[in-house]
Amino acid sequence: MDARAPGLADVTRGRLLFGGDYNPEQWPEEVWAEDVRLMKDAGVNTVTVGVFSWARLEPRPGERDFGWLDRLMDLLHEHGVGVVLATPTASPPPWLGHLHPDTLPVDEDGRTERWGGRQHFSHSSATYRRYAAAVTEALAARYGTHPALTLWHINNEYCTYDHGEEAAARFRAWLRRRYGGLDALNTAWGTAFWSQGYGDWAEVLPPGRVHYLKNPAQVLDFRRFTSDMLLECYTAERDIVRRHTPHIPVTTNFMPLFFGQDGWRWAEEEDVVSVDLYPDPRDPLGAQEGALVQDLTRSQARGPWMLMEQAAGAVNWRAVNHPKPRGLNRLWTLQAVARGADAVCYFQWRQSRQGAEKFHSAMLSHAGPEGRTYQEVRRLGAELAALSPEVTGERVTAGVAVLHDWHAWWAAAQEAHPSDRVGHPDMLRAWHRALWEAHLTTDFAHPEHDLTPYRMVVVPQMYALTDTAVDNLLAYVRGGGTLVCGFLTGVADRDDRIRPGAMDPRLRELFGIRVLHEWWPLEPGETAPCDGFDGTLWSEEIEPDGSAQETVAYRGGELDGLPALLRKGRAWYLSTLPTPGALRGLLTRIAAGAGVRPVLAGLPAGVEAVRRGDLLFLLHHGRDPVTVEVPGTHRDLLTGSPVTDRVTLGRYAAAVLKPAGRVA
Repeated sequence: MDARAPGLADVTRGRLLFGGDYNPEQWPEEVWAEDVRLMKDAGVNTVTVGVFSWARLEPRPGERDFGWLDRLMDLLHEHGVGVVLATPTASPPPWLGHLHPDTLPVDEDGRTERWGGRQHFSHSSATYRRYAAAVTEALAARYGTHPALTLWHINNEYCTYDHGEEAAARFRAWLRRRYGGLDALNTAWGTAFWSQGYGDWAEVLPPGRVHYLKNPAQVLDFRRFTSDMLLECYTAERDIVRRHTPHIPVTTNFMPLFFGQDGWRWAEEEDVVSVDLYPDPRDPLGAQEGALVQDLTRSQARGPWMLMEQAAGAVNWRAVNHPKPRGLNRLWTLQAVARGADAVCYFQWRQSRQGAEKFHSAMLSHAGPEGRTYQEVRRLGAELAALSPEVTGERVTAGVAVLHDWHAWWAAAQEAHPSDRVGHPDMLRAWHRALWEAHLTTDFAHPEHDLTPYRMVVVPQMYALTDTAVDNLLAYVRGGGTLVCGFLTGVADRDDRIRPGAMDPRLRELFGIRVLHEWWPLEPGETAPCDGFDGTLWSEEIEPDGSAQETVAYRGGELDGLPALLRKGRAWYLSTLPTPGALRGLLTRIAAGAGVRPVLAGLPAGVEAVRRGDLLFLLHHGRDPVTVEVPGTHRDLLTGSPVTDRVTLGRYAAAVLKPAGRVA
C-alpha cells in the first residue's frame, strides 16, 4: 500500500468538487429522489452528510439506526455523488446531557449550558469522549468500504469552552506537562503580582469571574489549553476513522480567522484543510475579507484547500440579513477557486423549513428549482465542471508573506492594554487590504516558519514573539529579505512578559531604535499627521539611534519631529497605521524595491487579479462595466472566447484567461 498520506487530490481526481451539506433527515424519503435529480442537473458531485444526525443514528444509548443512511449512501452513489461523511459529535442528542450532565459545558460563571442548540459538549468530559468515540467507531466500521465515501469530516466548527470541574482537572494536568512544577508556573504567570502565588495544584483553576482584572498569563494559557483539548477531541475521532480507512483523507472545518483554535497547529493534523466563509454581501470590503481567509487557508494547507461552507444567498445571524445580488455568488466562488480552492461547497443543499436556520439560504431555496438561487447554482456548476481540467491542483505563488500567530493574538487580547481600539485581526485586515488592493498576492506564515521563499515579509502586529521567532526574523533580513513591521511588535515574550525596553532589544537594533519612550494611542477620530500621510489608531515616542537610512517624521503635537517610520537597510518599522491609501502606497513602494510586482499593472478600480498556475483570474467587484488591458492573446475558459489585449467585464463579472499558446 502507498505509505503517502491521502489528501485533497485523492478526492478531486482532476475535478473541482461542488456541492454542500445535505441534511435529508429533515425531509421525507420521497424527497430524496428529487434531491439527487436536481443535484445531478446542477453539477453537484459531492455532499456532506451526517453533521447533525447523532440523535437519528443513536436514538437511545447504544441503539443504532443506520437503515436510512444505508439507503441514502446507496442512492447518492448510484447518481455519481460522492459523500463527505461527518461524525455527528458536534451536537449530542438530548439523552446524553440528560443521563450524563458531566458532558455539558460550564461557563466561567459556573452556569451549565443545556441541550437544545448545538455544540453543547464539554471537550474535557471523559463520558462525552467515550460516546463520541463509540458512534465514530460504528460509522467507520459500517461505511469504511462504501464506494460513495470520499472524505471524512470530523465534528463541525470546533468552538466550545469549558470551565467545569473536569476541565479544571485537565487544565492542571496540562499545566503540569507544560511547566513541570509550581515554581515554574508561578514564574511564567507572574504570580508575585497581587499575591497570586500558588502553593498547591488544587488551588489552580480555570480563569473565572474575579473582582478586578484576571491574570493575563493565566488567561493566555487557558486559551492554549482549550485549543489543545478540542484538538484532542478531533484527533481521537480522526484516528478511529484512519484505522478503518487509511486511504480516505480526513478534515474538520475551520471558521474564518477564528479566535479559539491555533490554526497552524490544527492544520498539521488534517489531511485536507477546509474553512467556512460568509462575508457580508453589503460590506464594501466583503471581497477582501474573503481573499484574506482564502489566503490564510491556502497557507495553512500549503496548497489547494476546501471551501466547506458558504452561503448561496442570505445568512440568518446578522441584525439585517441581505441576499447576494445577482452574480455575486458566482463571483465569490470563482474568487475562492482563483486563490487555491479545489472544492467549493455550501451550507446547505435544501433550505430547511424548520429549526433555527430556516432563514439561512441554501443551494435549493424555498423558491424551489425555478428560483434565482438554484438557477445561478446550476449555471455555476456547469462552469466549474468546464474549469476543472485546467485549474484543479494548480498552485498560487506569492511573493509576500503576512505573519500571523494565534498565540500572539491571544496575548494581545488581554484586558488592561493601552488601547481597546487596537485589535490583532483588525491590523491583519488593514495590512492585507493594502496588499490586496495593490494586487500583490500574499501567503500567510507563522513567525517561526521558513520565510526564505518570500521577497517581502510584513508583520501587521505581533505583540508576543518567541525568541525563536525573533531570531527567525533577524535571519530573514540578514539573508536579504525585506521586513516591514507594524507597531506593538515584539513587545512581550511567550509568557506575556514585557521585553526589556518595551520592545525586544534585537528588534530595536534591527530597526535603528535607541529608546521607545512611550506609546501614544489615539482617540477615535484623532490622527497623527506625518510627512506625506496621516497616522491613525496609534503613535509612539521613539528616539532613533542614528543608524536608519530613511525616516518619516510626525508633524505637530508631542511627537513633532520624531520618526513615525524608520528604515534601516531592508528592515522597516511603522509606529502608526497610515490611512488605507497611504498604507497601500507605502507597501507598494517597498514591495517594488524588494522585486515584487503586481499581478497585472493598471487595473481599473474594483478589479482583482490572481494567478493560479498559468491561469489569470480577473474578478470585477463593481457594477459598472470596465475594460482591462491584458497584453497578448488568451482564451477565456468561462466563455471559450479568444481575448486579445483587452477584455470587458460587466457587473460582478469574471474572466479566467489562459495564454493562447498553452491552451490544451
